[in-house]
Amino acid sequence: MKNSKISVMIFGLVLLITGSAFAQTARLQVIHNAADPAADVVDIYVNDDLFIPDFAFRAATPFVDVPAGVNLNVGVAPGNSTGPGDIIANFDVMLEEDRTYVAIANGVLNPDNFAVNPDGESIAFNLFARDNIKENSPYSSYLRVIAFHGATDAPTVDILTRNAWPPWPLFNNLTYGEFSSYKWLRARSYILDVTPGNDNSTVVASFTADLSALGGGAAVVFASGFLNPDANQNGPAFGLFAALPDGQVVALPAEGQNARLQVIHNAADPAAAIVDIYVNDGLFLDDFAFRTATPFVDVPADVNLNIGVAPSTSSGPDDIIADFDVTLENGETYVAIANGVLNPDSFAANPDGESIAFSLYPRDNIREEARWRWFTDLIVFHGSTDAPTVDVVLSGFNFPPIYNDLTYGEFSSYRTLLPFDFVLDITPGDDNNTVVASYQADLRGLRGMSAVVFASGFLNPGNNQNGAPFGLFVALPDGQVVELPVANGGDLIALTKPDVIPNRFELSQNYPNPFNPTTTIAYSLTEPAQVSLKIYDMLGREVNTLVDEYKEAGEHKVEFNANGIPSGVYFYKINAGDATETKKMTLLK
Repeated sequence: MKNSKISVMIFGLVLLITGSAFAQTARLQVIHNAADPAADVVDIYVNDDLFIPDFAFRAATPFVDVPAGVNLNVGVAPGNSTGPGDIIANFDVMLEEDRTYVAIANGVLNPDNFAVNPDGESIAFNLFARDNIKENSPYSSYLRVIAFHGATDAPTVDILTRNAWPPWPLFNNLTYGEFSSYKWLRARSYILDVTPGNDNSTVVASFTADLSALGGGAAVVFASGFLNPDANQNGPAFGLFAALPDGQVVALPAEGQNARLQVIHNAADPAAAIVDIYVNDGLFLDDFAFRTATPFVDVPADVNLNIGVAPSTSSGPDDIIADFDVTLENGETYVAIANGVLNPDSFAANPDGESIAFSLYPRDNIREEARWRWFTDLIVFHGSTDAPTVDVVLSGFNFPPIYNDLTYGEFSSYRTLLPFDFVLDITPGDDNNTVVASYQADLRGLRGMSAVVFASGFLNPGNNQNGAPFGLFVALPDGQVVELPVANGGDLIALTKPDVIPNRFELSQNYPNPFNPTTTIAYSLTEPAQVSLKIYDMLGREVNTLVDEYKEAGEHKVEFNANGIPSGVYFYKINAGDATETKKMTLLK
């Protein structure tokens, strides 16, 4: 949406400059990479007309047609400017007809207040333009990449591809303010090492660049921010970013900077029963169903993750109906629960006045296993929109509530329990003598494990579009979700997945994806069948046979270990009786 607004504004500006349709044009992309905190958001003027309002640091326009053969005075003003009188820096530019350019705004407004460049280069705010820029690649399995050194306090550097051949620098002796020449790269994943220009044995920083989805495209990779933020007004830290031709800017995650994350879908709104989840506009979870969870997976840390939720019929990120910005801390473990309803006015209000609007509820310090091997650690989330504040009590024990005064949208603290058979009583937060509901929980199979217990659904489905009724569910670290049965005085039911016959044949998306080196592939059979499940590379060559045997009806899982094969895109194909299906997966080493 942002890029389309910029495109419309640029087109209007072009007409304003020329007064009519224009005969001579050039192609142009503009990137804001000035790390000066005072220039975090700027307005760009061209010939005194507003070109890009509120242009944010580390943002880019798409490539668009602009007038060629005429002088363009590019002015930069603060983000709250009222007109060209507020311009603080301007540059004259004339573009040649039929050429393609990138222009990068870089540097600082007052160099005396920032660390000097170690090579003596000027760090004053400037516009760095480069022609002969590429928007695509003629080869579908390759992309073209050009680099720009935009970190004012960084010396001359080389950028090496650690896991590629040849071993010499991809970009060599790049000094602040310089563009490299173009390089061809196969569309795969790389680790990029940044080293001093005269010492490739000293790695300053390393970044993961997953280029596997960019075959046939092009990108501008730019170094950004400060090596030493403390000496530069606490400006943004150094990083590598890639600007794509459509204006999308992607942060390359620092190598080894990862967090652990489990996502749980607990939004009981019938309109959100199945959703697609996008992360930074890339499809992360396809057809993510209510009351299901992912296993814990590694995700990039210390970079902004825009998590978007779209209908299950989505065709791309433009279909996102709600999105949330999340930055995860390196080395931390999280759970994120999607909860609430899309239109709160159409559902019963929360009795405690809490907002029930669709939202993402993240929690850090999550455990994937118990702190002590003979116990079970449980954390509880209150996810029932029309339920009041509640306590959770161990039935039959004269103990205080194990989870006390839990309000909708809240996580409890962890409780360490012996792995015994329990009945959990749900009571109002101020009245432990009134039991609202009781649930059986056999924890004997969870010794040494941790789990997330979540309240789900509606106390009164009739007042909530006949949505799912209230229940307690347990998400295990491997992504399995188990419903706790209502206690009825009978035998306790252990926490194992029910043995049910699926109502349709299905080959699920492997998880995690991308993966390294192992991933799990699940499939469902409605009836017994001879099953063949094989892995193929991009050229259709068979890589591995995972299954080749007769299987009973039900749900099945198989693990694929990709040790010994290179990174890239692979396909897995199942033949089960008369049914066949193929899906794509990405190995990222």
